[in-house]
Amino acid sequence: MRILHTMLRVGNLQRSVDFYTKVLGMQLLRTSDNPEYKYTLAFLGYGSNPEHAELELTYNYGVDSYDLGNAYGHIAISADNIVAACEAVKTNGGNVTREPGPVKGGSTVIAFVTDPDGYKIELIERQFNAGGSGLHQ
Repeated sequence: MRILHTMLRVGNLQRSVDFYTKVLGMQLLRTSDNPEYKYTLAFLGYGSNPEHAELELTYNYGVDSYDLGNAYGHIAISADNIVAACEAVKTNGGNVTREPGPVKGGSTVIAFVTDPDGYKIELIERQFNAGGSGLHQ
């Protein structure tokens, strides 16, 4: 078994697609509109299934915000160079809510950003490519 996708409900589909593509560098993989049941889906990622897990954004017609509750944690994305990734997020209009630094009680370098609906995204520095800068793709 493997994880195929994670679904988030969003209040403005285009705003969220813009964030995940322009700020975090994902690709819009496909969309699906279902007027009969009043929802639209957008699937994004750094690649598509089955090689990569995807992010499913669900827009329910007429719903512009959600109560995130206290059970949701975050989505984690690897970054070759977390400082460069955070600068790119800021340059592209994103909100870095925790600057790069070691995780409490450890040495792994992390940062957090928040998407337009308030969902937290953890950036974790992982060296995949020598000399990489930004998000791992």
